[in-house]
Amino acid sequence: MIDAIRIFLAIAEHGSLSRVARQETIAVSSVSRKLDTLEADLGFKLFNRSSRRLLLTDAGEQFLPRARNILLELEEAKHDLSALSSDPKGLLTVTAPSSFGRMYVAPAVARFLKRYPQMQIDLHIGDEIIDLAARRIDIAIRIGVLPDSDLVATQLAPSKRLVCASPEYIAKHGRPQTPEDLLNHNCLLASHVKPVYGLWCFASLNKGAALPVKGSLISNDTYSLLNAAVEGIGIIHLASWLVRDKILSGELVPLFSDEDLPAKIAPAIHAVRMPGRSHAAKAQLFIAHLKSEFGEPAYWDKDINEFTAKQFATKK
Repeated sequence: MIDAIRIFLAIAEHGSLSRVARQETIAVSSVSRKLDTLEADLGFKLFNRSSRRLLLTDAGEQFLPRARNILLELEEAKHDLSALSSDPKGLLTVTAPSSFGRMYVAPAVARFLKRYPQMQIDLHIGDEIIDLAARRIDIAIRIGVLPDSDLVATQLAPSKRLVCASPEYIAKHGRPQTPEDLLNHNCLLASHVKPVYGLWCFASLNKGAALPVKGSLISNDTYSLLNAAVEGIGIIHLASWLVRDKILSGELVPLFSDEDLPAKIAPAIHAVRMPGRSHAAKAQLFIAHLKSEFGEPAYWDKDINEFTAKQFATKK
């Protein structure tokens, strides 16, 4: 069909089957058959044919710019694939949130550079939301619900939250049986300037709004909350990727098995990039590397699920 579209564009430009045939060094009948096939595939007549000239029909006029775009997209795709088939080289600028960046993105970057030694990564770790265009950033890793924008987003993994407490806290204060029981426990709270999406939210409670939990520690630093929970101070509701190591070591225990958020749009971990940048092929290669590194389901969620399943089976 691509060849037929190319012939269609040539006929639209020259208005003559015979002229296109001479240009393509094929028979006029071959040109005519390609046009007939395209019209049959589309279900519309593209030219009004006379003995002297071919004129575009209304359908032909409408299809003309789309046909040009199809060939342009194909050429860009071939260029990108060609770039991937050779050894990729050059610079990519990447940003990632502090905790997730250090724990998961930085190790993935190191393995990417080992695999593609001619690549160079400029990695910025921090929680500032950076304007990709203004700072000439190729890829940004962002966690949460993305606002509407012109950025191209690729989901790397869901963003799950787990309610956890230490064995020490559970032994001293008892284990909450339902999320509603958290209202009677010491919950360690985040004091971010903007509300963190899904924090202390449960599908079956409070119409999906955050539970009004209270606690003895409020902090804008998730590591401070994590460490306090390990010390037995209270209960946390943090990202599964952040609490993974503490769960696997037995320092924290997930309290509830079903913590689905009530929202229609679930938060997730995304890689976002500007469309139309010259580094698109290399950016897509790096994003594909991240997806492969993280896995599906993400390896931190898989590890937690397997660990807790074994723990539950042992107690039976």
